[in-house]
Amino acid sequence: MNGARPTPCPCGSGATYVECCGRWHGDANPGAGSPPPAPSAEALMRSRYSAFVLGRVDYLLASWHPDTRPTGLQLEPGTRWLGLDVRAAREAGEHATVEFVARSKRDGRATRLHEVSHFVRMDGCWFYRDGDLKT
Repeated sequence: MNGARPTPCPCGSGATYVECCGRWHGDANPGAGSPPPAPSAEALMRSRYSAFVLGRVDYLLASWHPDTRPTGLQLEPGTRWLGLDVRAAREAGEHATVEFVARSKRDGRATRLHEVSHFVRMDGCWFYRDGDLKT
């Protein structure tokens, strides 16, 4: 044993990154081809939060619905993500919503993003479509 402690998943699930969002990012079994799709809209939302924490723009774009996906994405440099609170997750057939609060800090200023995200399942894979910000 090398003595290294497993890295907790940034999404706050309590699992390790490899056991949780790392599976969907493809980091759990590198070189094994395409990673499996997240099994639920909530799992996809958590994996997208972890992708923001880890700077995985590739994953964020790939998990965005093609109808609303931007051509590129620039993450805010210096943002430190502090935590995720999933408030509710609802699936109804091929559509789902996930309400969450994500906390971050940038340039010494704390912020929180409260959103209800909309997801669509296509060909067995969940995709982020868009979101409504809450105040």
